[in-house]
Amino acid sequence: MTGKKKSAQASVEAMYRVFTVPEAPESTLSRIDQNISSNLAGFLQEHIVAVERDLSDVEKDFSDYSIPEKPVFVSEQAQFLLDKLVANSVHTASPAFIGHMTSALPYFMLPLSKIMIALNQNLVKTETSKAFTPMERQVLGMIHRLVYQEDGAFYRKWMHDPRYALGAMCSGGTVANLTALWVARNRAFPAEGSFRGLHQEGLFRALKYYGYEGAAIVVSRRGHYSLRKAADVLGLGRESLIPVDTDDENRINTDALRDKCLELQRQKIKVMAICGVAGTTETGNVDPLDAMADIAREFGAHFHVDAAWGGPTLFSRTYKHLLRGIEKADSVTFDAHKQLYVPMGVGLVVFRDPSLASAVEHHAQYIIRKGSRDLGSTTLEGSRPGMSMLIHSGLKILAREGYEILIDQGIDKAKTFADMIEAESDFELVTRPELNILTYRYCPENVQEALAIADPLQAEKLNTCLNRITKFIQKTQRERGKAFVSRTRLEPARYFNFPCIVFRVVLANPLTTKEILADILSEQRELSRDEGIEDEISILHQMADAVLKQATPNAKQA
Repeated sequence: MTGKKKSAQASVEAMYRVFTVPEAPESTLSRIDQNISSNLAGFLQEHIVAVERDLSDVEKDFSDYSIPEKPVFVSEQAQFLLDKLVANSVHTASPAFIGHMTSALPYFMLPLSKIMIALNQNLVKTETSKAFTPMERQVLGMIHRLVYQEDGAFYRKWMHDPRYALGAMCSGGTVANLTALWVARNRAFPAEGSFRGLHQEGLFRALKYYGYEGAAIVVSRRGHYSLRKAADVLGLGRESLIPVDTDDENRINTDALRDKCLELQRQKIKVMAICGVAGTTETGNVDPLDAMADIAREFGAHFHVDAAWGGPTLFSRTYKHLLRGIEKADSVTFDAHKQLYVPMGVGLVVFRDPSLASAVEHHAQYIIRKGSRDLGSTTLEGSRPGMSMLIHSGLKILAREGYEILIDQGIDKAKTFADMIEAESDFELVTRPELNILTYRYCPENVQEALAIADPLQAEKLNTCLNRITKFIQKTQRERGKAFVSRTRLEPARYFNFPCIVFRVVLANPLTTKEILADILSEQRELSRDEGIEDEISILHQMADAVLKQATPNAKQA
């Protein structure tokens, strides 16, 4: 017995076996598969390390740039993935991971995903998807009805009509937003007279023919960065994404929106699209969609609503009124891998008018011929997996009532956490939740009192110090690995629009409890006493006391 390690061999027989014969039941891969299938939560808790490891250290495990000449056993690769990949992955399903728009998934998603992967359907064409295409059309119909509430006759007529599409499946909200604005761009400059349409002749000739100096997409300052990407990709240029100021609740100011559209009109710039946001990424607020729809109609603009986050609020009878006006949108984006609780990455866009998708229709003789039922003719992406199967499963297994419970719980939990923060004298609630996202920061009571009476310069100095403290607490808490909140930067009007770094919390995980939230606050309070931030805290108190002391004589004189 030499102890020499057995090595895998590449051969015709081995390649055939890899594609046709599963590993033996006692193999490492089979055991891993069984562990994951039988106890997903336990598997993750056992294998994902809690303590943060420096990324530069992790990179060492993935530094070999040469493709191996000789194969390794599947079991060997599986062990590598466990030790080097899984062990250093982020535990997004943790109920204490409340910093981003990821959550625990319904338990059934894992085994059902295996069906999707095993079938390996390509949704570009019915020849490679068959039953998946009607299912995808049904899913688009279901979400369309959630938004637009058309009657049964509408869906019987349009849902499976091969000449139309109620929407498009995408890899996520970014591509869904791009698809909606692609439609908006092409519709803004249609074929007319000698002009064959922007989709044929391009943006330059379209502007020239219609007598415009440019085209613009208008959105609030809280609009998602994917809209800027869309303006870039569509040839408008990033500067053609026109931001509009928001009110104190981070919602678009509709007076400012109308004024901006009038200004663009005077400059001979076509208002191609107006984008409302239903659940801003940073604060979870919803724009006044009803009023925005009226303004879009006034200027002949495509009205798109980015409801990637907040769209599923429509399931809730208690809170769906927050999205009033969404039914007037020409197009609406949903991100299924957010609050539809589907694995990464799948999103979709639905169109109010079934004919809208034809503005971006493409055909090829070998695969997506005109008149076929293929949805690939109206999607930006070509080859696509059958992720609609998982959305379909969620809509059937959880149903409207199940999603309503999840949405209501998340919003109610956010309100509860906001109350908990306000009850603590050393924390400041920065934005109150409208949906299930809120922001706050560590801010001692005397500092809050000082900020309430500070002049712009004093407020700037106090907030600059608080920014460093917030960043330290957030980063250190993340590195400890017990809990995670993200951070962002806002410009609160009450602080003279000075950029303030704040904690950002997303409460979509149904497993997050009030006790976990209390522990997160407790750990943050503890971190405020860490020696690494001791000097900064001391300086903060000194500045606050100076502001309060200066104000005291003035109060006595008055």
